[in-house]
Amino acid sequence: MNSRAYLSIGAIVAVGIVSGLWWIAADSNAPAPPAARPGTVQANAGAVPGDLRVDGKQAAQLGIRLAPAVAVEDAPLATVPAVIQPPANARVAVAATFPGVVMRTLVVEGDTVRQGQPLAVISSREVLMMGADLTRANARLGVARSNAARLSQLSREGIIAGARADEASAMAVETSADVSEKARILRMVNGHGASGSYTLTAPIAGRVTTASIQAGGSVDGTTAPYVIDAANRYEVLGQLPERLVGLVHPGMTVRIDPDIRGRVTAVGSTIDPATRSASVKAEIAAGPGIVAGRATSLSIAGPAPAGAVGVPAAAVATVNNRTVVFVATTGGFAMRDVEISGTGGGQAVLLSGVKPGEQVVIAGTSALKALALSR
Repeated sequence: MNSRAYLSIGAIVAVGIVSGLWWIAADSNAPAPPAARPGTVQANAGAVPGDLRVDGKQAAQLGIRLAPAVAVEDAPLATVPAVIQPPANARVAVAATFPGVVMRTLVVEGDTVRQGQPLAVISSREVLMMGADLTRANARLGVARSNAARLSQLSREGIIAGARADEASAMAVETSADVSEKARILRMVNGHGASGSYTLTAPIAGRVTTASIQAGGSVDGTTAPYVIDAANRYEVLGQLPERLVGLVHPGMTVRIDPDIRGRVTAVGSTIDPATRSASVKAEIAAGPGIVAGRATSLSIAGPAPAGAVGVPAAAVATVNNRTVVFVATTGGFAMRDVEISGTGGGQAVLLSGVKPGEQVVIAGTSALKALALSR
């Protein structure tokens, strides 16, 4: 082969090498596929159908917070208008036993008092006279007892008849009873015979709802200058719609904001023709905002069906006319259809869709809802 042939072959090989290098360089410089932007949630690649893939970092950026679903025994049945009032046996009038002049008042309307706490000091001529009578009765008792003892000794010695000793003993007993009675009356009214005054005290612990008394004024012994309502329990009187009569019965749980709970004690059996409602009465404990005369809303709950759970009301969302709750799963969240039994006190009771112990989304539901709608 001559030199010209060798040169031709060398030129062809060189062109092939250069073309290969150019192709490799061109392929390595080709633009890479765009990477997912930080903070975005890709479509459910590899996810179980119905799950939204969201990792921990993305969940924090979306402001997602969780709370557990808990098993419940009661489910909200209805919320009715009601008025708070003291029970009939929990209101006590404090009467001025004897007429007199008010020397000093120690509490005013609205004050909370304990049992036995002084309320007012009253000067009374009757108390002064009773104190003097008690002093005289004590003196007579001393004489009667001495006389009875002396005559009893004479009777034992046979000097006098036994009847005279018996009469003296009876007189001493009678005088002793007189002393005991006068002393009991003074104790009952917290009277001080020496000063001629007595003290009104609170018979129960509670709140002073009426205080029609002032220093320098008079009391006549037939009025009640103070009225005290027991502070440890109240009664709620509500209007039960006609459709619920027969469904609500004594023993059911009731609740008043902020989470004051009690029990139904009575349900009326007569429908008011004007309001088409019956009365429902419940007893509740004292608490913040529980004041006699206040209008409020009374939530009534009945036994919850088996498997019912309670979740914060903020966990419930609506997606395409579906009532749903977002439940935490491995690597994301599942959108569950749920059936609501009722809501009350910031809690929703679910009959299906969520099991006790599962973590539900209570904040960030709007972001998950938008993500679900974009799929």
